[in-house]
This record gives sequence, structure tokens and C-alpha cells, in this order.
Amino acid sequence: MTSRCPTPRALPLWLLACAAAFVTAGCNPPGKPGPEPEVPRPEQITNFATLYSQNCAACHGANGRNGAAISLANPVYLALAGTANIQRITADGVSNTAMPPFARSKGGMLTDNQIQLIAQGMEQTWGNSSALAGTTPPPYASSAPGNPAPGQHAFTTYCAQCHGADATGGKSPDDAPLGSLIDPAYLALISDQSLRSIILAGQQGSHDWRSYQPQHPMTDQEITDVVAWLTSHRTATPGQPYPQHP
Repeated sequence: MTSRCPTPRALPLWLLACAAAFVTAGCNPPGKPGPEPEVPRPEQITNFATLYSQNCAACHGANGRNGAAISLANPVYLALAGTANIQRITADGVSNTAMPPFARSKGGMLTDNQIQLIAQGMEQTWGNSSALAGTTPPPYASSAPGNPAPGQHAFTTYCAQCHGADATGGKSPDDAPLGSLIDPAYLALISDQSLRSIILAGQQGSHDWRSYQPQHPMTDQEITDVVAWLTSHRTATPGQPYPQHP
């Protein structure tokens, strides 16, 4: 049976029927791709959860904790550091550590606005305005150099119970093993400020500077001196015991 072409009088009705069939079937004209979800350009992403997941979670943990780097889901740390410092560190990175700069002006991939959104998102998601209520905390950064000798004494007073008198390891209050704080490989990867931040705010939800109370909460100078004693164990070539030549 052969098909018959529409007569000139019926042609408009035939074309209208074909168009209606395309619309009803949801078909696209031949060769035209279907609608696809719009993918934003990297610089257009403004959602905190996405920005954090793509740029921070690998080191700081999926939810701001339990990562290799300092916990960010720590209200005490966020209150001590402040949004401006977190924004600066994110933008500029930390020299001689694994923390890279994320600002485009420093070779990173994020815009200034995205970095601001990350810093503000941390405060809004994990911050607590009452984290330091009723206290006068030591400053986030030290303003004077530390002294290793009194730092060792302060470490013995405040830290040795968990980390051992020589800082080579011990156990936490919940009996978890603690590694050496003076391992040259560890000290090569962590900045002075990161050590100070951990003493100030704790790590993974542990104690902060107020918890070290055999005598009183740790003072600014005691924290500064402890950091100086720990970092005095840094070596020029960590993990590379080159042979000694006469």
C-alpha cells in the first residue's frame, strides 16, 4: 500500500498535525540536542558547602573535623582566629607547609568573593558567639618571641601528662595514642602559628588553653614559650639522615 501526499488544500492541516505530534511526544527536531542541566563556571560557585567540599575538606575533614589539618568546626578556634584571619590564611596560604594559597592573585583558583564566602560560611556553620564568654583569652598570634628554656618547663607542667615529659608521645585522656610532637617530619609540616592554635583551641574537640590547669589557664607567654621549645627541635633536612663526613 503506497502513501499518498496531502493535497494542497490539506497541506496546512497536515503540517499542524505534525507539529502537534512533536509537542505531544516531547521530541526535539532531528539533530538538536536535548536540554541539559546548566553547569556553573568555577568562579560562579557561591554555595559554602560546595566551596568547602571542593577546596578544604580533603585536609580539614568533610565536616570541618577529623582531617589531617586543624579542625575548623571548632567554635573556640573560630572565635580566637576571627573571620579576617581565616580569610587571609585561605587567600595567602602558609609558607613552608602543606597549606597552599587559594586566591587567584597568589596562583590559586578562587575569587576574593569566594574566599570571603568560605570564611563567613565557617563562622555561620560552626561558630558560637558564646565560645569565649567570660574569659580573656590569649591573642591568636604571639606578639613577642618565645624562650625554649621556660617553654620546656611549661610543657612539663601543662602537657607532659598526655604527651610525655619529652614530648615524644603518650596517650590522651580517652586512651588514644598520641604521636611525637618533636618529630622533625611533623615539625616540617606544621607552622608555628598552627602549633599555637592547637594549644589555644585544642584539636578534634579536645581541651583548649583553659583546660591546662595544674596552676591556672596557660598564659600568652607560656604558650609562646612552649611553641618556641617545640620548634627548637626542627631540623634542616627532616627524614633525611645524611651520613656524616669527616
